[in-house]
Order: sequence, then structure tokens, then C-alpha cells
Amino acid sequence: MEAMSWQQLLSPQRFGEPQGRLDLELGRSPFHKDYDRIVFSSAFRRLDRKTQVHPLSENDHVHTRLTHSLEVGCVGRSLGTRVAQALVSSLPAGLEPGDVGAMVQAACLAHDIGNPPFGHTGEDAIRHWFRAPENQHFLHSLSALEQADLQTFEGNAQGFRLVTQVEAHRFDGGMRLTYGTLGAFLKYPWGVDQVQAGKARKFGCYQAELPLLREIADALGMLELSPGRWARHPLVYLLEAADDICYGLIDLEDGIEMGLLRYDEVEQLLQPVLAEHWSALLAELQRADNDRRRLQMLRGQAMEALVMAVSQAFVQQETAILQGQLQGDIIDYCPPAVQQVVSGAKQLARERIFRDGRKLAVEIGSYSTLGTLLEAFLSAVRERVLEGQATFRNHRVLELMGRSAPQADWSLYQAYMRAIDFIAGMTDNYAADIARQFSGYQPPSRF
Repeated sequence: MEAMSWQQLLSPQRFGEPQGRLDLELGRSPFHKDYDRIVFSSAFRRLDRKTQVHPLSENDHVHTRLTHSLEVGCVGRSLGTRVAQALVSSLPAGLEPGDVGAMVQAACLAHDIGNPPFGHTGEDAIRHWFRAPENQHFLHSLSALEQADLQTFEGNAQGFRLVTQVEAHRFDGGMRLTYGTLGAFLKYPWGVDQVQAGKARKFGCYQAELPLLREIADALGMLELSPGRWARHPLVYLLEAADDICYGLIDLEDGIEMGLLRYDEVEQLLQPVLAEHWSALLAELQRADNDRRRLQMLRGQAMEALVMAVSQAFVQQETAILQGQLQGDIIDYCPPAVQQVVSGAKQLARERIFRDGRKLAVEIGSYSTLGTLLEAFLSAVRERVLEGQATFRNHRVLELMGRSAPQADWSLYQAYMRAIDFIAGMTDNYAADIARQFSGYQPPSRF
């Protein structure tokens, strides 16, 4: 059976740069440079003001998208390094296990970089706006798949567009990351047509970037399972596992910080994966002087156990992964105790954290915030494209977009995507502030 090759999958060649040119440097691999390019990007920096779970939280200990991404990167680096150590004989010449860890870490850092303001609620708010009957006139003249891109707005596809197009070298390679890192980043290497056909729940590439997806897949030797649908890069399974581990455990940590969960509930949930060393660990936990420190110790030990289990499961399933045949997530192939901890953490978060009234109120308001922004910016770009000019008001709106503002000779889809780039790149606070100003000028309070 046909299979992918690590020799090709771990390509250090850069997307958007001349073939054959490698930026080899003593002590710093191309994948470490990918990490640096992401960390120093403005899009990554803005994650500090984007919702992770709790919108606009006033608690400094609660995670933002930035701290979540950094933590996922740490776990991903451990997973990539451990897997590469086990498969070291399959690595390309000159590539060390630590380089593979750096590749997974870089992909993990960028995994949420395309999320709009207000996180997953923001994604749904954008979809809702484009699906609303009163906004259907905005979609006239777009193709069916272009309409679907907007009505099924996806942060993963927006992230792919950002790293390959929008950030750094604008529409000339984007961040110019290595093909290997881009492959590890692409959780869903297919377009929205796969969602429409019922073959996938999410997608990772808009119509505008499909040629780029094919170029990356060809460069990495990713198997095309059906027209327009490729097998996932193997390291994507490690990225997803790192995200699940951090999401599950960190959501619970945030829940305790916000008084939504008790420490003993979390300890009871995590104990099964630590059963072998529980007596010794319990003695250490009892010496800690407060629940926050106890939780940090417990979480660290649980993460170590989960990383070990995921690494072993990946190595055991390597053949199926390289053949594009693995079904589900890699955690599904871990011991039952590991599966139960991850699923139990998610269930506890859904029941006790995600339904918190403070969180729900802000999320509901985000629909109005993003609706106001979409109405203003899309009306302006639509007028510019269809009429070749803009009213005084819309001209001012376009000026806010800066270099993202469309030209009169662009297609409507192209102009809309630039507006989406601008809105999706906003932080929670900036989006809320601009929407308030669009709704009517509000002078600063004197008190």
C-alpha cells in the first residue's frame, strides 16, 4: 500500500522561496527559525488579547489564546522530540529529534493564529451573519463554494491564509515557513466542499488558497485520498494531542481560578493516569501550602503521563498514519485511563465552565459586535468593487483597513476576504471598541 515518507514529510525547504535554497545555520535549524518567525509576528502577539475560553477576563491567571498557544507548543515539542527519538532511523540525514520537536512546536504556536475575536463564538457569529436572510444580498455574484467559505467561516482556514498569504510577505509567501511546518499545521488539508459533501466537519483551506494547499501537499508527498482531499501530515496528530491535553487540563485550572470548580474534583479526575506513583505524589501534594500550587504539581505530572502515552501510541500506529488510514485521533489509541481523563476533562468543562453566566453574556454580545463590523466593512468593500468608488462614510471605513482595503478592479470574493482578514485579526477589545464607535460616538467618561 502506498505510504508517505518521513524523508519528504520533514522538508526544510521554505514555501514562497526559490527551490534549492536552504537557510541552514549552525545551532539553529529551519524549524527553529519557523518558531521565531511566528513568535515575532504581530498576528501571534495579538493572541494575548483574544479569548481562549473566558472572554475579556479580568483575572490575570486565566489563559488567553497566547498563553494557551505557548503551552500547546511546549507539549507539542515534547511529543515531537519523543516520537522522533523512537523513529530516529527514519529521519532524513542531518535532522535531529530536537528539530522535529521544534517543527511540531512551531506548528502548535500557530494552530489558533487564525481565530477571530471572541474565539469559537466569534467563528459562529461570522457564519451566522453570512447565513442570515437579511444579508444574502452580500453573496450575490459569488460562486457556490465562495459563498460556502463565508457561511462556514473557519478559523483553521483563516490561519492557513494568514501564515501563507497575509502576514510578513503579503501575498508573496506570507511567513515563508518550511513545507514541513506548514504540513504539521494543516489539521484539515481540504476545502469547504468536503464539509458540504458530509465528509468532514471542518476544513482548512479557502478557495483562494487551494493552489497553495496543493503545492504544499505535493512538496511533502501527502497522499491525495480523493480529489481535493489529502491525508493529514503525521505530525498533525501530535499537534491535536498537544491541544487536547492543554485544553482539557488548562480549562480545569481556569475553572478553579474562577471559582467554577473545586480542586478535589480535578484531583479525582486526574488520579487514574497517575495511579502507579500516586502514593509518592500525594505526599508531595500535601506539602504544598495552597490549592494553586497543588494543582500546578498535579497538572505537571498528569501532562507528563499523557505525553508518554501519546508518544507510544503514535509509534505503534506509525504504519497506519503514513498510509493515511488512521481513523480518529491519536488519543483514541491510548490506554483507557488516558482517554477517560481527556474526555472527562472536556465533559466537566462543558458542564461547569462553558455555561458560566458571565461567559455566556459576553459571547451573546459578540454576535452584535461582529455583526456591526461585518455590515460596515463589507458594505464599504462591496461599494468600492461594484461601483468603483465609495461614499464619504465608506471611504473612511476603507481607510481604517489600511493596506487591506480592496482596489476597484478586484473580484468581490477577493475584496470580502481582505475585509475578513482585517476583522478576524482584531483583538476582543479592539473589535468591541470599534463596534461601539460605529454605533455612535461615545466620549470618554469623566469619572
